[in-house]
Amino acid sequence: MIGLIAATAAGAAARDRLAAAWPDRTRVYGGPVADAVRAAFAECDRLVCFLATGAVVRLVAPLLAGKASDPGVVCVDEAGRFAVSLLGGHGGGANELAREVGEVLGAEPVVTTATDAVGLPGLDTLGLPVEGDIAAVSRALLDGEPVALRAEVTWPLPPLPVAAEGAYTVRVTDRLAEPADGEAVLRPPTLVVGVGASKGAPVEEVLALVEDALREAGLSRASVAELATVDAKAGEPGLVEAARRLGVPLVTYPAGELARVAVPNPSDAPLSAVGTPSVAEAAALVGGGELVVPKRKSAGSPAMATCAVVRRPGRGRLAVVGLGPGARDLLTPRARDELRRASVLVGLDQYVDQIRDLLRPGTRVLESGLGAEEERARTAVAEARRGQAVALIGSGDAGVYAMASPALAEASDDIDVIGVPGVTAALAAGALLGAPLGHDHVSISLSDLHTPWEVIERRVRAAAEADLVVTFYNPRSRGRDWQLPKALALLAGHRASTTPVGVVRNASRADESVRLTTLAALDPATVDMMTVVTVGNTATRQIAGRMVTARGYRWQEEAR
Repeated sequence: MIGLIAATAAGAAARDRLAAAWPDRTRVYGGPVADAVRAAFAECDRLVCFLATGAVVRLVAPLLAGKASDPGVVCVDEAGRFAVSLLGGHGGGANELAREVGEVLGAEPVVTTATDAVGLPGLDTLGLPVEGDIAAVSRALLDGEPVALRAEVTWPLPPLPVAAEGAYTVRVTDRLAEPADGEAVLRPPTLVVGVGASKGAPVEEVLALVEDALREAGLSRASVAELATVDAKAGEPGLVEAARRLGVPLVTYPAGELARVAVPNPSDAPLSAVGTPSVAEAAALVGGGELVVPKRKSAGSPAMATCAVVRRPGRGRLAVVGLGPGARDLLTPRARDELRRASVLVGLDQYVDQIRDLLRPGTRVLESGLGAEEERARTAVAEARRGQAVALIGSGDAGVYAMASPALAEASDDIDVIGVPGVTAALAAGALLGAPLGHDHVSISLSDLHTPWEVIERRVRAAAEADLVVTFYNPRSRGRDWQLPKALALLAGHRASTTPVGVVRNASRADESVRLTTLAALDPATVDMMTVVTVGNTATRQIAGRMVTARGYRWQEEAR
């Protein structure tokens, strides 16, 4: 919950705007300001104070307990010009909150955390438990000193400017190890603990079994991702409470699915009780991985619980990112986040140049020219399979005439895939033209490089007969000058010569041009590969210099 505190009418107005924008995330605190701050500090994860920073410093100073427990605090000035991350920038989430507040109120976020200022990911912002000499290692990264990366397990990390050797180290491990001087240890969630339990198994017995198994195997409790068991035990109180105390989910599987998992230590007891010869080992192994602790029993007499531990390999991450039509303000916030999260960026050289300044230091860039689509698709998937966090970029939406399709055709279920939508060329052009896509519409590429013309022609003919608005991508190049006239002729057989046609070149870019013409008057020679051509349907009209396709609302028809 985010606590909101204001002292003046202007502050209260901005506070109320934030409360209206985030009704489920915020709580307004009234009354004397000092009392409000104390109450919000104790009850909320984060605070937004519409007060001077000096006043907030004095109010929260007596309340501070420690970096790990204090809420994040953001200050907004009376004029709503700045949202200042004052306290708990990383751990408390104030840096991100300042950015979010800025988006709602139109304020400039002010973030002074050193790593954020220079574009480095903070070691405590990676979503992984971290311990050791975090401050010293972070300072070394900031100062450009050599910091070595020791990855004992694979995990898709964001870019870090690390070296092969260095006086400081970032260690990625699920092993139970004390950090050395000058070492920060990241604990990825690689361990799955399979558990079986008799009815009424005490939580203390379950926890003691799990913790003993981890300790004796030299594994860290902080790297446990989940407890896993059979569906029949989903409500077993000892297992439910053990998962809660470990801070991980209790994941369950049907007995039939577990029975199909090959295990080294099957038993007749669980087979007769729940329908599978193994619960602990099978539940841990069902998602694959290495069995690092075979089934063992608890110390009770009789033993009421079993457990096994599996190390699952870190799954690589492939984000397929749409960059939009070119203008920086049409690049979505989610796309920006993915670009900064990726340790490897794969893309067409000219698209890489568009966003190179957004990448974090240490990002490995793999760029290639036109015609290398197969190489880019396979490279992106291969890097993800090595456990990297990869961003594969495309213009517009990467799933529309771009790299998502060939890349995902190469990928299997051994990597995580995230699609990040982008503003397409058709949408950007449509916004410039007016509202040509107001009713049913279709996009068709006229490039026959990878699609036979016979197929393209059949699709154009179908769109013409169905009276769909058509947006043509890749309409004409120096080597392909006849396809657009042919496509226009097909449409002309089903709609009037006066049908509006929009021609937009380099939508949203510096040399953007927009023309509105008709099906009869369009000169194909004025069109090139940087152009999107939108042909209206029988309901499309030119209205006040704009291209509008009627939606067909009854009230519009009645008003005519």
